[in-house]
Amino acid sequence: MASASAATPRSRGLAPRLGSIGKHAVLIALCLFALFPIYWMIISSFRPEADMYSADLFPKFWTLDNYVKAWKAIPIGHMLGNTLLMAIAQSVSQLLTGLLAAYAFARWTFRGSKLLYLLFALTWLVPFQVTMIPNYVLISEWNWRNSLAGLIVPNLASAFAVMTLSQSFHAFPKALIEAARLDGASNWSILWRIVVPNMRAPISSLGILLFISSWNEYFWPLLLTNKLQNSVIQIGLQMFMSSDANAWGPLMAAAILSSLPILIVYAVLQRQIIDSFVKMGLR
Repeated sequence: MASASAATPRSRGLAPRLGSIGKHAVLIALCLFALFPIYWMIISSFRPEADMYSADLFPKFWTLDNYVKAWKAIPIGHMLGNTLLMAIAQSVSQLLTGLLAAYAFARWTFRGSKLLYLLFALTWLVPFQVTMIPNYVLISEWNWRNSLAGLIVPNLASAFAVMTLSQSFHAFPKALIEAARLDGASNWSILWRIVVPNMRAPISSLGILLFISSWNEYFWPLLLTNKLQNSVIQIGLQMFMSSDANAWGPLMAAAILSSLPILIVYAVLQRQIIDSFVKMGLR
């Protein structure tokens, strides 16, 4: 009887451990499944052309020829610089316009405010294919084709940013704003000295999403630019693919070079990025 009673608590304690091990095993399998394409891209960039279709997990021979070919085939330096400037300008502008519009929608009640917010939300649902032709005609009339201004100006504002920040502003404590108003602070001062410093998590999370979205932009630069020196890195990657043959080695090397800025940003700001997304999810 004693042994049976002693085994019961052990069996009860063993079940949660087995459940925890099973959950961790599933998470590890999902991580490996998600990381394997990145690993294959990295090792493929170092494979010789003759071994490109090999199924070995490690190349038998390592070479840097693919990186040399990629660097000579397209102006990677210029394209990475254009992509970085475009992503920074768009994300900063979309954050700024989103902050101002969201604060107005959340704190000011005026006639037609709900209708105006609904129109903003509807623009987010409009496909890009509907607006790209009018934007292209307008940019062409301004002689902004093959220029950074043409790539950036049509995307200075984002309905997604306005909608996301509006929800965060609605959840912001009104008592702090009312206290600041009693102290004589203006709306501009309240926004930048009280609201923004206390909403770093959602603003940082949104800024990261906007930057990544701008970095991965493809269709608009493809439509607007026909010179590689004035285009972005996503268009450069397409140059390695054709109907006759695909240069997989240089393509993988160029893809790694195009991913480095995002990976560096994540490596440097890893803790801040994770904290911002966690805090944003708790709101």
